[in-house]
Amino acid sequence: MISSVELRRVPVFSDLPDCQIEWFLSHVQEISVKSGESFVRQGDPADWMFIFLEGLFQWRGEFGGDTVSLPAQAGDVSGAFPFSRMKRFTVTGRALTDGRLARFPSASFSELVQKLPELTTRLVAMMSERIREGTRIEQLRDRSVSLGKLSAGLAHELNNPATAAKRAASQIRDALAKVQSANSELWRQPITELDKSRIEEAEASLVQSGTPRLDGLALGDLEDQIASILGSYGHADPWELSAGLARCNMHPDRLTILLKHLDSTTARPALARIAATAELSILLNTIEDSTVRIAKLVSTVKEYTYMDQSPAQYVDVARSLESTLGTLAHRLRSNIDVKRAYGPAPVIVSAVGTELNQIWTNLIDNAIDAMRGGGELRLQICKEDDCVVVEIGDTGCGIPPEIKPCIFDPFFTTKGVGEGMGLGLSTVQTIVRKLGGNIVIASQPGNTCFQVRLPRIDQSELGKEFS
Repeated sequence: MISSVELRRVPVFSDLPDCQIEWFLSHVQEISVKSGESFVRQGDPADWMFIFLEGLFQWRGEFGGDTVSLPAQAGDVSGAFPFSRMKRFTVTGRALTDGRLARFPSASFSELVQKLPELTTRLVAMMSERIREGTRIEQLRDRSVSLGKLSAGLAHELNNPATAAKRAASQIRDALAKVQSANSELWRQPITELDKSRIEEAEASLVQSGTPRLDGLALGDLEDQIASILGSYGHADPWELSAGLARCNMHPDRLTILLKHLDSTTARPALARIAATAELSILLNTIEDSTVRIAKLVSTVKEYTYMDQSPAQYVDVARSLESTLGTLAHRLRSNIDVKRAYGPAPVIVSAVGTELNQIWTNLIDNAIDAMRGGGELRLQICKEDDCVVVEIGDTGCGIPPEIKPCIFDPFFTTKGVGEGMGLGLSTVQTIVRKLGGNIVIASQPGNTCFQVRLPRIDQSELGKEFS
């Protein structure tokens, strides 16, 4: 039997009056458990508050394919609390050693609130602290999920320009060798200054040309034309030159003019040099374009994560949305049309930039999933009194009415195991409320819209940075 002395060893009961201790003891049930034995299982009705008296215990549950474990020991109080909205236990309680605990029925909470107001206050404070800790864990988990998606997308986006730059750098060595070989043969020929000038002029025209490179059938047709022209001027094996000249987009008329002034012995190394030099220019442009793309991606990620900035700052909502779209670019290419309606002037909020981007990431990512690879993503920003209203809409499958009340609940998800933890929208709601705003949803098949309302900063409070 549990004594009042033993119960007072639990901190929240330590200084309660004897009469309150006695009343509480008259309503509890003592339980002894063996090591490895469960005292409550996930899914059981949340009918009990537990007071751990002896031993070591553990709460354990599965959420979205992930395992969550929380320790408990003698002196702790857990389970259902007064004013808790929990209907069923979301974790299993198990003893790690032989132990004892007391359980108080939730059916007696209303009487507990009346007879033990000080204990009720302490229990509610404990519950609030655990909710805050749970929210923090949810946010950390959701950030981990977001970071994983961002990393995967960034790796995908970086891979293409990085591969292109690496391939171009490798091909530059071959092009340089061709230039050197062509020069060596060309300068052994008796060549006039005028012919030299013609060669350099043709070379410069290809290097400086902004004409896009051909591919597919157009490239094949040009290669055939060039080979035919070279053959007509007596060049044996014209295909050795025609491929390189076609890749650098040599115009047939310019080639014809050059061949009229050069004998075949001089023309062959001259054309080889022209093709190789033009190829070098193309490869260098490829490397430049690739590095610019990589730098832009790094800048986008830096803006998305608000690196080197204070935790809270004035944030342009449109720029925040655009940086989020940049990190999700790899997912937006599959037949998704982005429609923007931002307005001419910046709309500013005071927020932690990474948290604001976390809101947009979760909402846009869910919209992309709902459209299953194709549809219209709508982004709208407007002012409403002293608030900014951001609408993120999609033409996806919609949210069934029966699950709509649950979508902001922690760990609620319609995705398969390992595909989602059900933390995204819960985290979105938590951040929005933290910023002093609210979020509402309207949904039907083909038209779902999340509306986020946040307090905005008046333009007169800002400097020239946002004007």
